[in-house]
Amino acid sequence: MSPEVPPPSRRVMLRAGACGLLGAAVGGCGFMPAKTPGAKALAPVRARVDGDLVYFNWADFVDPSVFRGFEKEHGVKVVQSNFDSMEGMVAKLNAGNRYDVIFPTAKWAQRLVRGGRLRRIDHGQLTNSHAVFGRHSYFADPWYDPGSAHTVPFTAYKTGLGWRRDRLGALTGSWKDLWNDEGRGKVFLLDDRDEVLGMGALELGLDVSTGDTGDLGRITSLLGTLRPRLRGFSSDSYNNLLNGNATITQAWSGDMAAMLNQAKDPSVFGFEAPKEGAPINSDCYAIPWNAPHPGTAMLFIDYMLRPENVKKNIEYIGYPMPVAGSEKVYADLVKPFPECLVTEDDLKADLFFRNGSRMAEDARDTAWTHVKAG
Repeated sequence: MSPEVPPPSRRVMLRAGACGLLGAAVGGCGFMPAKTPGAKALAPVRARVDGDLVYFNWADFVDPSVFRGFEKEHGVKVVQSNFDSMEGMVAKLNAGNRYDVIFPTAKWAQRLVRGGRLRRIDHGQLTNSHAVFGRHSYFADPWYDPGSAHTVPFTAYKTGLGWRRDRLGALTGSWKDLWNDEGRGKVFLLDDRDEVLGMGALELGLDVSTGDTGDLGRITSLLGTLRPRLRGFSSDSYNNLLNGNATITQAWSGDMAAMLNQAKDPSVFGFEAPKEGAPINSDCYAIPWNAPHPGTAMLFIDYMLRPENVKKNIEYIGYPMPVAGSEKVYADLVKPFPECLVTEDDLKADLFFRNGSRMAEDARDTAWTHVKAG
């Protein structure tokens, strides 16, 4: 692929985080396994080679050389499958597909845990786990998985605004910058329910995951005033900026960092985390309850946490990995966009998208439909 035609964002296919597809109430989350997992299936896993690795993740989210190194060291093959949304991932699990390692976002990890769909992970079986849990206290006991008993953090990232400095100059550091008159007609929002409703909520001083119908009415009214300025909804943030389709766009920090590998002149672009608050999220390693080769999955997670592999992967995907010793690697990568950095303070601000009741999620689905319909 030539430099003039950059690859799509690695999360370009992410779509609305709606629960409607699965009817996912918080308690059971709509999971419909063929059978109920027993105690043995949910017991901690011993790290050992027990077959090839059946891997299920966003496309192009691990450096290929890391896969090759893992295969060579352990004498196994990595059998890759990809999903294009969290709903798609869970639908495959519900259909009985079996994978060794999956990568849910925080709120979806919570649903999987509560539904009894994940194996327990014994940190003592991971020789490199101290680099995560010994350094990043937040992930030692996250809200979505107490004690990180079933997950290990893979990435952490935030949502903010990317823009072209050559078109807009400096911004004010607020979500209000989306309403900038000079950007009219070249404004994009992410094609993602939670991100768009969350942006509106933060601009109004509301909870980022609100499911209150009154709050959602205010949010849709606010977003209605932005609609005439929009070029569209797209999760391909960095291509839209690179090719000039966007002057300003809602964007994930990792995609903005990845864009630096494509930009001929990074100084043309900017990224800010708005002062009203920037949503935070994390992707996690997790082992499904019916994984055919959970021991190999444990070895893979541990391999991914090695410093040399963390460095390769950060530079490849543009997303930070919360592993001690990798901080400078990411800081150097995002030097032109320092607000891509995810700090302990960012995590403690607790602007993660949370699971709501069925009624709240249905209300968010309805609000999103209204926003998209214009």
